[in-house]
Amino acid sequence: MFAKVLVAVDFSTLNKSVFDKALDLAKATGASVMLLHVLSHEEGMPNLPTSFGREYYTGLNSKALEIYQQQYKEFEERGLKLLQNLSTQAIAAGVNAEFSQNYGSPGQTICDFAINWQADLIVMGRRGRSGINELILGSVSNYVLHHASCSVLVVQHLANNESEAQTAQAIVSST
Repeated sequence: MFAKVLVAVDFSTLNKSVFDKALDLAKATGASVMLLHVLSHEEGMPNLPTSFGREYYTGLNSKALEIYQQQYKEFEERGLKLLQNLSTQAIAAGVNAEFSQNYGSPGQTICDFAINWQADLIVMGRRGRSGINELILGSVSNYVLHHASCSVLVVQHLANNESEAQTAQAIVSST
């Protein structure tokens, strides 16, 4: 049924549910999983500072650039740590797992990666944005649903705040 499952992960509270669903599917079908994290501003990647004292007015000074580079490196390392942790869990559960961390627009990057890796299924979360929030902020899951070259399983956002807190704690504990 599914031989290659692409699992789009991030730092959201929904991440554990997405991973668990993908792992269950992979075990049931004998599929391999590819864990993908997309480095993006939507995910909290640091922005280049726009002001850093008066000397910053004419452009980037070396101190501001150094701060940005350090923040970016920490953000990148946090993503890699998440991917390594999830990959280790998948392998321990008997599922062949790989991971990749790419920079870009999340929806487009997920769709492009699925094509290049020849995924049979994409598993991802949905934060539950709707209305004006979705219009302004966009929806990665909506983009992927409309542009993916393969089937997409969208794991719905948890409605219960207590469950969200428990999921968030599980993510923090596992990274």
